[in-house]
Amino acid sequence: MSIIRLSGVDVIKDSNLILQGVDLTLEKGDFIYLVGRVGTGKTSLIKTLIGEFPLKKGEAEVAGFNLLKLKRRQIPYLRRKIGVVFQDFQLLQDRSAYDNLEFVLRSTGWKNKKDMQQRIEQALESVGMLHKKHKMPHQLSGGEQQRVAIGRAILNNPEIILADEPTGNLDSDTQQEIMQLFMEIHEKQQPAMMVVTHNLSLLQRYPGRIFRCEAGKCTQVADRREIDLSGFMES
Repeated sequence: MSIIRLSGVDVIKDSNLILQGVDLTLEKGDFIYLVGRVGTGKTSLIKTLIGEFPLKKGEAEVAGFNLLKLKRRQIPYLRRKIGVVFQDFQLLQDRSAYDNLEFVLRSTGWKNKKDMQQRIEQALESVGMLHKKHKMPHQLSGGEQQRVAIGRAILNNPEIILADEPTGNLDSDTQQEIMQLFMEIHEKQQPAMMVVTHNLSLLQRYPGRIFRCEAGKCTQVADRREIDLSGFMES
């Protein structure tokens, strides 16, 4: 059974049609890139997958949930199975790295303090941030904040990781470090992974299937060797 299966899906934001007729399938362990210019619907597609934008047309199953029939009360359960990483990290600024992760566990139903501590420390260690667990976000570099954000995303051992421009605010060396971390997580845990990016060098260094959002459509690039990717990437 596919972890993500979209068939004829329309992505709609505030009654505006953003993408039409999206067909996309991810199995466990799949890795894909989502590319395209700003405003072509990449983030809107991710928000549809996590239930933020309701599905009104098409067939969509995500981590066992039928998005067309998804109830509001089911959304937190859907999101337990999805780890999301954002370009701007979206850490709570008034809490330490450790407390940011604890907030997520409490929000997703964890209650035992010892179990939470063990899981948080495992996640922070896996992203190389256990030694800075008591630091506040403003005390961390951009790369370190993104590492904490990735640790937060993997807390519940998600079946799916969605990363929306995860290297967009980082320098080139840190971009490579963060992408290598994603690759290690992908290899060890085998989640289905979707990475939104404008960074051509990442696509070349870490190959994966490519889907392009353009002119209201989202379609797979059949043969990357025949396509000038820079033609639809932002500089």
